[in-house]
Amino acid sequence: MTHTVLIAEDDRAIRDSLTRALQLQGYRVSTAADGVQTLAALAEQRPDLLVLDVMMPAPDGLEICRRLREAGDRTPVLMLTARVEVLDRIAGLDAGADDYLVKPFDVGELFARLRALLRRHPPEPAEDVLAVGDLRVEPVARRAWRAGAELELSRTEFDLLELLTRNAGAVLDQATVYERIWGYDFGPGSKNLAVFIGYLRRKLDRPGLAPLIHTVRGVGYTLRES
Repeated sequence: MTHTVLIAEDDRAIRDSLTRALQLQGYRVSTAADGVQTLAALAEQRPDLLVLDVMMPAPDGLEICRRLREAGDRTPVLMLTARVEVLDRIAGLDAGADDYLVKPFDVGELFARLRALLRRHPPEPAEDVLAVGDLRVEPVARRAWRAGAELELSRTEFDLLELLTRNAGAVLDQATVYERIWGYDFGPGSKNLAVFIGYLRRKLDRPGLAPLIHTVRGVGYTLRES
């Protein structure tokens, strides 16, 4: 299986050398030179691994890692930094990084750490197509269609639709959905999930099409044909 690595590093020499080295090891590689490019790349793709420099132009690596974890994204993150103090390493791990490597580093050690991360966090087996009635979802391509028309979905909307489709017919309670999509439960008073369910319904329930997402009062939500 070929794994995809996103290298987020503002030092062009390091970025280019890592790209060549990883490609020679058989990885697919994409790159970003600052925090804005990194967030854009993560919105468009789902890499198997993220090599993330701490000291990038804003948002920096720590902030990007925090945002990923707050959004429920569990992509393995290996942080790179020139800082050697223990407190800096603690800050990176507390932000959600899975591992930490201090510059300058040996490329062989970086490869070993990436392999270890893949063993600890193997990518989920890909399913070609998920289908419920006239709804079609392609998890790998991150695309979805209803009655032949492609849906324009945000990252969170797609993740929520994929979760509901994978569990079609089952009722998912609010706590389960929060944990799977956002990584933690916002609590019974939160309206966050209801808001995103509303977004999805507006995009799925077009005139002439039967509703797919149903509310089970006091329990949660389910996706099924009416």
